[in-house]
Amino acid sequence: MKLLRNPEVRRELLLFAALTLLFTGAGFLLSPRFALAALAFGMAFTLLALYYIRRRYRAMAALAEQIDRILHGQEQALTGHTEEGELAILSTEVQKMTVRLREQSDRLAAEKQMLTEAIQDIFHQIRTPLTSMNLTVSLLREEELPFQRRAQLTRELQRQLDRVQWLVETLLKLSKIDAGTAVFRTDSVSVEELLEKAVAPLRIPMELREQSLVMQTSGARFTGDLAWTTEAVSNLLKNCMEHTPVGGTVTAAARETALFTELVIADNGPGFDSAELPHLFERFYKGQSAAADSIGIGLALARSILAAQNGTITAATAPTGGAVFTVRFYKSVI
Repeated sequence: MKLLRNPEVRRELLLFAALTLLFTGAGFLLSPRFALAALAFGMAFTLLALYYIRRRYRAMAALAEQIDRILHGQEQALTGHTEEGELAILSTEVQKMTVRLREQSDRLAAEKQMLTEAIQDIFHQIRTPLTSMNLTVSLLREEELPFQRRAQLTRELQRQLDRVQWLVETLLKLSKIDAGTAVFRTDSVSVEELLEKAVAPLRIPMELREQSLVMQTSGARFTGDLAWTTEAVSNLLKNCMEHTPVGGTVTAAARETALFTELVIADNGPGFDSAELPHLFERFYKGQSAAADSIGIGLALARSILAAQNGTITAATAPTGGAVFTVRFYKSVI
């Protein structure tokens, strides 16, 4: 009998048998009738205890079998229940643990899929400039290459190297934010100073495009990290610059309220297609009007930086046309 192989069951039965013999022996001191009654009562009690022990262990075995099937992916959740108090509590707790483990497994699978897709995207983005650089290097090996052609190829090689370096640095920043290891300061920052630093690397490209930047900051300030936020706002301004026609205007208007500081960056370009809006801040997403050499990671980085500082960002198309980015830095946790 499998039940008797359990050492705990054997100990319980031995205890009941010992008590039965003890009371039977004590009964003989009084009269044979008391001894027989004690023996009958002890045997009946032992059999009844054995019945309930067997019932309990059957329920535990069924529960263990279901858990084993769940672990091997044959079932999604526990079925059935028991009326016994402690075993019912155990079944409920196991059910909770099973649901939690299932959710964790699904989350890990989703993260693994996302990581796989991200690695594929990164490989694709890096492979393109690497292929171009390999071709450029092979051309530079030609001994009789004219000086002007060599200078042109060198500039192209430098441009591709800068692109790869920017991609790697941006991915490292995103990884630090995702891992929670990025350190953000909580200084009082002037929006005007933020815009001046963010537009600094874009001054020459905007001048070549005959574009202008109109700022209306009204002395607004926010609490955050100037360096990180400069990176985010610079990506927004760069996006507007690339989609603004020659001679166009990019505006940046800020206002401060009791709840938040708001910065609205807009251009007079074509704006966004309605189908693109839900995906604008996804990593490696490129809209229909994106530049050929666009990587599609700048807006994703901007959102991550702002979110890490209790900020939000939304994108829309103005009624008169043009892209509109609305950034808010909240003064309390939302």
